[in-house]
Amino acid sequence: MTAPRSLATLAAAVAVAAMAGAASADYRLTILHFNDFHSRFEPVSKYDGPCSSEEDEAGECFGGIARMKTWLDKRRAELADENVITISAGDEFQGSLFYTTYKGDATAQLMNEIGLDVVALGNHEFDDGPRVLADYLAKVNYPIISGNTDVSGEPLLANKIPGYVVLNVGGEKIGVVSVLATDTDETSAPGPNVKFEDEIAYLARAVPELEKQGVNKIIALTHSGFPRDLEIAAAAPGIDVIVGGHSHTFLSASDPKRQGGYPTWVTGPAGALVPIVQSYAYSKYIGDLTVDFDDEGNVLFAEGDSMLLDASVTPDPAMAARVAELAKPLEEIKAKVVAEAAASIDGERASCRARECEMGVLVAEAMLAKTAPSGITIAIANGGGLRASIDAGPVTMGEVLTVLPFQNTIATMKLKGADVVEALENAVSKIEEGAGRFAQVAGLRYAFDADREPGSRITTVEVKAGDGWAPIEPETVYGVVTNNYMRGGGDGYATFRDKAMDAYDYGPNLEEAVAAYLGAHSPYQPKLLGNIVEGAGFGSGAAMTADSEKPAAKSADPATAADTAMIYVVRPGDTLWDIAKAKLGDATLYTRIIEMNGLPSGAVLSIGQELRLPE
Repeated sequence: MTAPRSLATLAAAVAVAAMAGAASADYRLTILHFNDFHSRFEPVSKYDGPCSSEEDEAGECFGGIARMKTWLDKRRAELADENVITISAGDEFQGSLFYTTYKGDATAQLMNEIGLDVVALGNHEFDDGPRVLADYLAKVNYPIISGNTDVSGEPLLANKIPGYVVLNVGGEKIGVVSVLATDTDETSAPGPNVKFEDEIAYLARAVPELEKQGVNKIIALTHSGFPRDLEIAAAAPGIDVIVGGHSHTFLSASDPKRQGGYPTWVTGPAGALVPIVQSYAYSKYIGDLTVDFDDEGNVLFAEGDSMLLDASVTPDPAMAARVAELAKPLEEIKAKVVAEAAASIDGERASCRARECEMGVLVAEAMLAKTAPSGITIAIANGGGLRASIDAGPVTMGEVLTVLPFQNTIATMKLKGADVVEALENAVSKIEEGAGRFAQVAGLRYAFDADREPGSRITTVEVKAGDGWAPIEPETVYGVVTNNYMRGGGDGYATFRDKAMDAYDYGPNLEEAVAAYLGAHSPYQPKLLGNIVEGAGFGSGAAMTADSEKPAAKSADPATAADTAMIYVVRPGDTLWDIAKAKLGDATLYTRIIEMNGLPSGAVLSIGQELRLPE
């Protein structure tokens, strides 16, 4: 069974849940949660990168673990006589110099202080292999769980990661069971001894085990991404609530720029409604969900919101002091100004995993510039390796490291043209999921059709030829630069691992090459080159972009059928607010899109969905 996709179904679910809220709750549980912290111990800017002292003084910083502690302590004090748990949906590792320098030590030391009841294992917890993860597990004071992750064959981890825990909260047993994205062996480095089972198959076994222990309230704490959470809710029996992570999805009950409602409701396999929540990433938000259950453990009602940790939340002084102490050795590295940016450089997840983005152009061109003297003509970077934007003005090494936190090296190889195309097929094979394998390129341009089956989506590939472009030749051997993670098969790039010739994985660090390129082109002007398009190809009228006109879908509201409209096809990361701003010139006109398409308030958009827009 798959998740219901129609907006009408979701709207009906919310309406039914709201009516259920009138019923008397036999047991009320508040779930405080966050996800995808990614080593953001210090406050972050609006671009999710480091926040400068000037921005901090102006009240423009968000999050950071000291703010998290203040907010959590205050909220738990308000709920002192009630039932409360505090949980994380994983990915505490990776994303700043704190992780690069201290690995899991700082994470364990500081996370131990904020009162976590249970944490999901994230894919990035494997980034430095089983040994670093094992050291982390030995230092934390909270359980880290992942049921579909089989570590029995890995001596460093065997018997250290349970699939679920049972918490006693207010005299009631609360089961918390966790699953992890099954492509973790492609997106991280768990090693050959760690295996991953299908999430739904594992839950089908784990839920009855919990029920046999007298547990009738079961929370799935997932790190599989929001699209997969929708499928889990619809297909996995016995799950009452899903608290998710991995996709950095911003669900909200109040913000018009949200990517979906908080909670989002899905009808489960037995007909019960399952609330799903997720609260973006990078310590900017903490989710606050209240769930009412009856005596049998059925969800009567759920409500809450993702709470923004802005300047109105005062950082905990003791925690802030500990962070500052750990940050001292990092300051000299972070503070070095390497260039000037003439405008902000977009490195947002929703951009770089779906289409050409400004940060992707920068990184790919920097890689190519570094290696072109060695005969390299094509650069391919994974969108998932770009972790933040950079704002206009002075660019510090700290900002570059926030964009590129993985300490990847530049890797070069030779590939036949046919193998380059094969690699690009992998790049667009999971675009509807917003997967990190999406390719940002230089010295090459490609077109794709996302409506085709994976493996046959690439429609055109051309390589730079003097001042122009020429079709890629299947048997011609090309010099290609990427990063060592992708060259080793990461993000599904098995072609780079298995078919590369004359491969060399030990070039300079990628962040150093990008910093040098920025410095050589300072002030750097962000740009898009049109090297990635959706449709048939390039040239006059040949390429059809994602928001090109297609045959109009029937409107859900017959009264609007006479309106003059253009058709927009929803892409990963789109919100009604952003679509209105980009296409209509005024974000507040999102209400007009709702009206024209007969959408409910808080509608969840589906990738590939056609929307009618006023011309």
